[in-house]
Amino acid sequence: MQLSEQEVIRREKLTKLREIGINPYPAALYPVDTTSKTIKNAYQEGKKVVVAGRLMRKKIQGKASFAELQDSEGRVQLYFNRDEICPEDDHSKYNDVFKKLLDLGDIIGVEGELFTTQVGEKTVLVKNFTILCKALRPLPLPKVDPDGKVHDEFNDPELRYRQRYVDLIVNPQVKETFIKRTKITNSIRQFFNDREYLEVETPILQPIPGGAAARPFLTHHNALNIPLYLRIANELYLKRLIVGGFDGVYEFSKDFRNEGMDRTHNPEFTVMELYVAYKDYHWMMDMTEQLLEKVAIDANGKSQVQVGKNMIEFKAPYPRIPILAAIKEHTGYDVAGKTDIELREIAKKLGLEVDDTMGVGKLIDEIFGEKCEHFYVQPTFITDYPKEMSPLTKEHRDNPELTERFELMVNGKELANCYSELNDPIDQRERFEEQLRLSAKGDDEAMFIDQDFIRALEYGMPPTSGIGIGIDRLVMLMTNNSSIQEVLFFPQMRPEKKQVELSENEKVIFDILKKEKEMSLNALKEASGLSNKAWDKSLKAMNKTGVTKVTKTDNDLIVSLQE
Repeated sequence: MQLSEQEVIRREKLTKLREIGINPYPAALYPVDTTSKTIKNAYQEGKKVVVAGRLMRKKIQGKASFAELQDSEGRVQLYFNRDEICPEDDHSKYNDVFKKLLDLGDIIGVEGELFTTQVGEKTVLVKNFTILCKALRPLPLPKVDPDGKVHDEFNDPELRYRQRYVDLIVNPQVKETFIKRTKITNSIRQFFNDREYLEVETPILQPIPGGAAARPFLTHHNALNIPLYLRIANELYLKRLIVGGFDGVYEFSKDFRNEGMDRTHNPEFTVMELYVAYKDYHWMMDMTEQLLEKVAIDANGKSQVQVGKNMIEFKAPYPRIPILAAIKEHTGYDVAGKTDIELREIAKKLGLEVDDTMGVGKLIDEIFGEKCEHFYVQPTFITDYPKEMSPLTKEHRDNPELTERFELMVNGKELANCYSELNDPIDQRERFEEQLRLSAKGDDEAMFIDQDFIRALEYGMPPTSGIGIGIDRLVMLMTNNSSIQEVLFFPQMRPEKKQVELSENEKVIFDILKKEKEMSLNALKEASGLSNKAWDKSLKAMNKTGVTKVTKTDNDLIVSLQE
């Protein structure tokens, strides 16, 4: 393992600490009795405190020094005085351990007394300190120059998501997003628990990936010698519980879909699904309005939430618009009753890419998603979807071509999906068989037939309404984040490229290309200032390790960095 200069120095300090009898990773409990927030909010002059955290700033001034400690609730200033820490003749704890062997990022425990500095800063006068963990890598701490310009910020998204632990340390606002995420899920739980709905758990590994139209992840169970799927939805298991006699069940479900990744999609995501017996989708619309208004207030203190340039109002009521009416309004086409051939022609006229595997449901979904969805910024219920789009939904009571379903659109994206649940087992089997025909035509997102679920319905499921709410998207809205990666502690990432160690000559070439993106071979050679031998050796090595690539054009050879 190639270590940086800073990493080598820190390891040398680690060795020195051990040589003088200090264990840099002690096992014993450290008796913390307060936090930085409590010190400031419940300040008492002269109070003795024991606090622990990460050393984030150190300003040495001879026999007296100031530092800053960061714990889970913020930062507090520390004052180190040699004579307070070392009242005897031996001053090594201050002169050697504190001044020379402690680094920013080290975790320490501090015993001391509270006092206020002349400039009014609430501070801990350190009487004793203990090294609790020596950090072997330096933190990427931002620096502010005399002009107030900030340098070396840890703001590269890929690094932040890969090294979320560092992100949380140096970017305090990130932690607030995840604290708010917990407030949101707690608010939903409280809402349902107050209504005596039961929180349950259902299988993640499933023999049939049912409950949604999505491509599943496939795995294999060795002991049973059978294929299993990571669930794409938990709907069918929750409805089995309604069959079993529960009137209301909900689950915060980790679901998995083997599909694309972008700013609003992660292959592993969280959905809350709720099913309540003897209700319909009209009742669920009313309930959803109440729930989201409460969540907004619990998370942000008010029903209005700023999302980008839009102020979203979650206070009820929300508009309710049939999907076919929405399509007609925004495209001019009446798609009601159209065949898949007719819909395919309409989609092509609208400039959409479609293929022969797409049935009526997928075509309508594509038209609405591409041409209508973005218009619905304020919370809006899009209702009454065609039967082909909704194989698990009860037929509409007034129109047999439609179903009793809604999707809640907020800020131009789907946030929730709800049905009056289909409980006719014969109708359900026919809907599944239609999905099977779509699968045979090449639709790899068509639903499987779940024979056990049909058997459960044959025992009788009461009229039921169910809803799924995307928790990640809800948190994005409530925290004003446009990327799903910002609200997941550890989003899925492409494999990290193995770091290539560059020679000094290779670094010269790399730095030029990083600035210029690409250059002609001759111009790059001249800019590098390297001898012919050094140039040839360096560029060949960089091409071989995949750092650079050379592309031939009609007139020249172009050198660029590999993606």
